[in-house]
Amino acid sequence: MATSMYSIPGSPMASQAPAPAAPAAPVSTARTVNAVLAESQVQDVIDELERDLVGLAPVKQRIRDIAALLVIDKLRANLGVQAAAGADKPSLHMCFTGNPGTGKTTVALRMAQLLHRLGYVRKGHVVSVTRDDLVGQYIGHTAPKTKEVLKKAMGGVLFIDEAYYLYRPENERDYGQESIEILLQVMENQRDDLVVILAGYKDRMDTFFQSNPGMSSRIAHHIDFPDYQQDELLQIGERMVNGMRYTFGPGTREVLADYLARRKQQPHFANARSVRNALDRARLRQASRLYADGDRELTAEDLTTLLPEDLLASRVFAQTPAA
Repeated sequence: MATSMYSIPGSPMASQAPAPAAPAAPVSTARTVNAVLAESQVQDVIDELERDLVGLAPVKQRIRDIAALLVIDKLRANLGVQAAAGADKPSLHMCFTGNPGTGKTTVALRMAQLLHRLGYVRKGHVVSVTRDDLVGQYIGHTAPKTKEVLKKAMGGVLFIDEAYYLYRPENERDYGQESIEILLQVMENQRDDLVVILAGYKDRMDTFFQSNPGMSSRIAHHIDFPDYQQDELLQIGERMVNGMRYTFGPGTREVLADYLARRKQQPHFANARSVRNALDRARLRQASRLYADGDRELTAEDLTTLLPEDLLASRVFAQTPAA
């Protein structure tokens, strides 16, 4: 195969001379789904995803479906059932749509682990970028920036957040289109060594794909991340508090529930991210409360308990009426 004009240094296609042969991967003799799962330990990744993320049932099901496809593909390979030339591996480029704080980055990390354990990518790392990492401000800057990012991502997953900002038709001197063209070439010609995940708000991504049909045709999986429900947000808050080795004092959980109901009515609500911000500010208020009582001997309970007033001091309660 001829080297693409956009092949990336350090990737298989970019080699000008044959690379030294890599050690041969162990030949799998698995003949059952459970045998493949045992060899790859993919089920551990799926279980972690289920454990770490609250809700998101449709997203988790789609990840399980993709895992099933790759497991069956591995069994087909073990039995010598070969696909047609050039179609040996499915395209797994993806688009994650949804509001901020709905778990898109976390799922991208788990997806990279899953792909690596099933042998779809060599390394299984995630390189997370935005437009500023890919697009230059001057002529000749964009191609080197984009190629450098792609070089780092090879063998893993490239996660492009707010990907619609790559395309700015209102500015005829914008260089985002150059970056898109490089991405398109690499997504097609080196899809056996890189998975690209585009992420952003659904309406803006829809507009982006309408303006860039070549990009849309290369995305095999469109996964929508729904907003969390009230009870799910409260569960997320409890997990975060436990992870920080704090506890809720009497009445604090109820105040957090009230806070979340009010905060959801305000602009720029960011799901789990807003929950974390609220708890971080509650910790600040708890620290100030304890700090002010300088002569008091503090117990472990004092240091690890969040009280209702630590949340009630938020301006959310003054700005938004109760639901």
